[in-house]
Amino acid sequence: MRTGSNFLEANLNAMQGVSCHGEVFNPYFIGQKDKTSFLGFSLADREADPMALVRAMRAAGDGLAGFRYFHDHDPRVFEPVLQDPQCAKIVLTRNPVESYVSWKIAQETGQWKLTNAKNLKTAQARFDAPEFEAHLAALQDFQIRILHGLQVTGQTAFYIDYEDINDLDVVNGLAAFLGVPGLAALDGSLKKQNPEEISQKVVNADEMERALTRLDQFNLSRTPNFEPRRAPAVPSFVAAQRAALLYMPIKAGPEDRVTAWLAGFGGTEGEFSQKSLRQWKRARPHHRAFTVLRHPVARAHHAFCSQILDGNLREIRAQLEKAHRIALPPLGQRYGDVAAHRAGFVGFLKWLKLNVAGQTGVRVDPHWASQSAVLQGFGQFQTPDVILREERLAEGLAYLAAEIGIEASPPLPAAEPDALLAAVYDDEIEAAARDAYARDYMAFGFQDWGR
Repeated sequence: MRTGSNFLEANLNAMQGVSCHGEVFNPYFIGQKDKTSFLGFSLADREADPMALVRAMRAAGDGLAGFRYFHDHDPRVFEPVLQDPQCAKIVLTRNPVESYVSWKIAQETGQWKLTNAKNLKTAQARFDAPEFEAHLAALQDFQIRILHGLQVTGQTAFYIDYEDINDLDVVNGLAAFLGVPGLAALDGSLKKQNPEEISQKVVNADEMERALTRLDQFNLSRTPNFEPRRAPAVPSFVAAQRAALLYMPIKAGPEDRVTAWLAGFGGTEGEFSQKSLRQWKRARPHHRAFTVLRHPVARAHHAFCSQILDGNLREIRAQLEKAHRIALPPLGQRYGDVAAHRAGFVGFLKWLKLNVAGQTGVRVDPHWASQSAVLQGFGQFQTPDVILREERLAEGLAYLAAEIGIEASPPLPAAEPDALLAAVYDDEIEAAARDAYARDYMAFGFQDWGR
């Protein structure tokens, strides 16, 4: 509600045949702050019939007329406008922490728009973790409602990130989407209000950093993809104490073995923030970061046993039993026979296909998110220097140690064979895994398990 959307609105209004009338359905004003009437409608008139105002905007002039709509605006307008294929949708997204802090600063200063830098009002916000989580949940719910509404009505929207609104080519791509001529230059009247690093905008940066590490992921910049984007998961990274090696673990992979190998270099350290990890990297300019892929069948079976059967994810376990009719043994126990275990695992794999594709009401947990998505999440902070395979892990780690000048590295603990998976594995299980993880099979060239 500050510079980003104001700047986008200014450039829309600069386009030939386009009129953006501001926050027409803001509960406290019409269009612009302190304005209480528009096109002959008072606040009371708008309250009585909000869609009449939509019709009035359409009839008011030539070309396209539009407005800015936020998640807390009049809900009666949302569905009719979303379902109308003649209404173009532009979805402006921003890093949710940046948007929250910007909102808090605006509350402190009372300044929502800046056209003259001499009039800049500055303040530091206080990060409130429960308030941020509520803010995040509201924004995420709104994004999902938009995406679902577009999907079920066969529409698309023009997604534009806060960082892209200063790109003339992107803005002219938006003009092409609307079917109007592009701009020769962007609007220059608005000024960025708080260009500082995010940690400088709050009075309790350390507290904010600790609070954010507890959150699993941020999906607010999500676009219509099959699988939600993942955060880089920096706090899960593990480094050797006396070697410049950084392990970026993929959940349900060989984490214990790799961590034990790293511990042979005088111990390990972890629980990094992005700031502390950058400091670690700067102190070790010859560092190497790596991750390890596990075969999708083995990884899914490990997740099934450790997270579902052992009951670490009880809410998801309950969903599998109640909503998807997957027969599970008592909590913390194993099936009484191999046939029952095989049937339960096949059911889990079929559910994974739906879950990873975003077709269930349950989150995509890191233990079974596709390894492609996890690597893309890492890439938001950094990509690993080396991607190793579990089946050739000892060779890969020896190569990695040699890369940083270590000729004799610690021994790698032996892998424990998954005898239960070997007992139930067959063509149906392989086919179900390939269905669930088609992207991983294609991206990483996995053959059938055990080959």
